[in-house]
Amino acid sequence: MRKTSKIYIAGHNGLVGSALVRRLNKLGYKNILTRSRKELNLTDQKSVSAFFKSEKPKYVFLAAAKVGGIIANSTYPANFIHDNLVIQDNIIHNSYLNGVTKLLFLGSSCIYPRMAPQPIKEEYLLSGYLEPTNIAYATAKIAGIIECQSYNKQHDTNFISVMPTNLYGGMDNFDLESGHVLPAMIRRFHEAKTKDLKEVILWGSGIAKREFLYVDDLADACVFIMNSYNDSAIINIGTGKDVSIKKLANLVKKTVAYQGKIVWDITKPDGTPRKLLNVKKINKLGWKYQTELGAGLKKTYKWFLTNTTK
Repeated sequence: MRKTSKIYIAGHNGLVGSALVRRLNKLGYKNILTRSRKELNLTDQKSVSAFFKSEKPKYVFLAAAKVGGIIANSTYPANFIHDNLVIQDNIIHNSYLNGVTKLLFLGSSCIYPRMAPQPIKEEYLLSGYLEPTNIAYATAKIAGIIECQSYNKQHDTNFISVMPTNLYGGMDNFDLESGHVLPAMIRRFHEAKTKDLKEVILWGSGIAKREFLYVDDLADACVFIMNSYNDSAIINIGTGKDVSIKKLANLVKKTVAYQGKIVWDITKPDGTPRKLLNVKKINKLGWKYQTELGAGLKKTYKWFLTNTTK
């Protein structure tokens, strides 16, 4: 990408999109194109079509998506599959119609089979059953991958797909019901601290393991990939390290400085037992993460205190 190229970031107000804006600005890209949800409804086909015809972006980062944790995915599966399918299709198809030079589609590590061998290699896609608690969202993301690959095959486009691991950072969704595990945990411990509660109840056993990547590291990886990778094959983005939910809870507890105890509600689901990505492919290309979990948690909690509390 040239520093003057018109670059459209779909979903620029979200966790990933905002990090992409920060990274591109830092690197000196001068022509970043954004639209808020009020300005452009990405689920409206006519509006998206008119936007692409008018603006003609050369590069597209497709970071717009409906996302959420186990509770949200289990409660609103129709919303998750419908909204994501429509958003993806509108942007991918109109990128093709309007001659976009390159598109980067943000997938998710939840596309992989629930019991995939660990760490998860890119070729394990579609090799087994998905995790039931987020099957609607995962199916939509898989469809986005296949759509990008199909347009490349039939229309000779350059639409690439990256699979980030679990993300966290500023601009995350810290809602207890709809947020992912880490931001929801930060809010839960913070509120317990401010209310002087003696215990915090968390879902599951704490045994499940997850990998976490600071979102600004992901943005760095996405810009790196956009400038150096041209293949339909998907590529993982992560740290190559995972941590148990129990250990994560203790790290968050320490970061927030909560003094009470943690109680695990084992009647609630753990989700996928383990989800660690094999990142040898992107490491071989020359990219590696920079932010360790402890440091990232401190940055994220600082952002939370500044932006979501009085």
